Amino acid sequence: MADITVLGDRSELILTPGALAFVAGLHREFGARRTELLAARQRRRAEVARTGRLDFLPETAAIRDGDWQVAPAPADLQDRRVEMTGPADRKMTINALNSGARVWLADLEDASTPHWHNVIGGQVNLYDAIRRTITFASGAKEYALATDRRLSTIVMRPRGWHLDERHLLADGVPVAGSLVDFGLYFFHNAAELLARGSGPYFYLPKLESHLEARLWNDIFVHAQDQLGIPQGSVRATVLIETIPAAFEMDEILYELRDHASGLNAGRWDYLFSVIKYFRDSGRDFVLPDRNAVTMTAPFLRAYTRLLVRTCHRRGALAMGGMAAFIPSRQDPEVNRTAVAKVRADKQREAADGFDGSWVAHPDLVPLCREVFDGVLGDRPNQVDKPVEEYQASAAELIDLRSTPGEPTDGGLRNNVRVGLLYVEAWLRGNGAVAIDNLMEDAATAEIARSQIWQWVHNEVKLDTGEQVTAELVERIIDEEVARIGSPQRFGVARRIFADVALADTYADFLTLPAYDAVLETECAS
Repeated sequence: MADITVLGDRSELILTPGALAFVAGLHREFGARRTELLAARQRRRAEVARTGRLDFLPETAAIRDGDWQVAPAPADLQDRRVEMTGPADRKMTINALNSGARVWLADLEDASTPHWHNVIGGQVNLYDAIRRTITFASGAKEYALATDRRLSTIVMRPRGWHLDERHLLADGVPVAGSLVDFGLYFFHNAAELLARGSGPYFYLPKLESHLEARLWNDIFVHAQDQLGIPQGSVRATVLIETIPAAFEMDEILYELRDHASGLNAGRWDYLFSVIKYFRDSGRDFVLPDRNAVTMTAPFLRAYTRLLVRTCHRRGALAMGGMAAFIPSRQDPEVNRTAVAKVRADKQREAADGFDGSWVAHPDLVPLCREVFDGVLGDRPNQVDKPVEEYQASAAELIDLRSTPGEPTDGGLRNNVRVGLLYVEAWLRGNGAVAIDNLMEDAATAEIARSQIWQWVHNEVKLDTGEQVTAELVERIIDEEVARIGSPQRFGVARRIFADVALADTYADFLTLPAYDAVLETECAS
């Protein structure tokens, strides 16, 4: 393994010869399959573009109809009523573990960025946190792990299959970011976690098929064998955050059945995936303003009900979606309104049978815990609750026409503003950005630019009667940059956002051209 750019304090702790050899072994064993599966994604999307349809797979009907369950959850993953999410920066790591949440999703994916200092810094912070040696000082304030309470169980989210790690080459080829994140974390921490009564637990993002889940399962088996870790020690929760994965929930759990612990309703990336998949399928697939698309929309209700039913039928936990609200210390009225919405959202999830849910801020942990305490009581979860006799149809899962609302001028301007602010922050290395009292990650900008692309290409008219055109969007981009101020700061962000929102050819992920820009800046410096 060569061509490694070593940045960041204490990188030698992570980039040891043994760890690099382990990652190289993962690449050589599984890299080609990952490439083949990415090509399969493109073929499937092309078929959807041709037909405007998705359906359950006839060849896997026996799995959906079969009587099987996943392996029982380990002790520290049986109760997941509140999960805190956030990037693995040092301060966040300490605050999240101290937050009172049952689980911390240590996010090396959408709430982070692939700047090399984040890739390695996150690994260092997790290494220290697992060994309970992590501290952080900011001015006169010092942060340390609490000794008087249970700390959150760590579940790490690696990057999705689509991202390369171009700072790290094996045999002259970039290693998949997912294999880098997983491999370094597993190599350094799997045995230590088991010795401390926990285990190597993961959230798997952006899967689009059960074959991708099979690849992860084979990686788990291989990694455990290579390092002498008992088989079945790994536990994976899969984010069902792509529309094709919603049609393969049973199959995904089946492929991971010895290592699976649940599924999560990854609502924001799911909305991005729906728009992305059906972006050129006509007006029946055009959604209203993204902020008007709530989890009560019929196609989202079908998705979440099917997820809970599938999980509990298979003995797996069903995890609810993100409460992204960031409490304000300056505006009590904003807090009152937003907290009421968060409470209603969590009450709906708990009543629907979810076993827990996500929050993005420590101040929301008590609220989420209170709601799920009211339903769960002393039970760790709702897996033993009778399974709902419900099977969503393919038509229900893609019925976007029933979503109330319409595209508006305000919605278009919000998409532009939030997209610009997020991309500019992302280019500086910040993947979790507070905008208008909401914690936004990459899914926000993906939804915003995808919706603009779809509105332009479907000649959508706004509530004002004006048609969405590239010229209109360009004008609003200029207006929003001027309104935000510091236009020179937004030069690269503006170019990237305009390209992914308006180019004739749709970019699968905006983080790919954004990563190119980061690497260009690093090379220039």
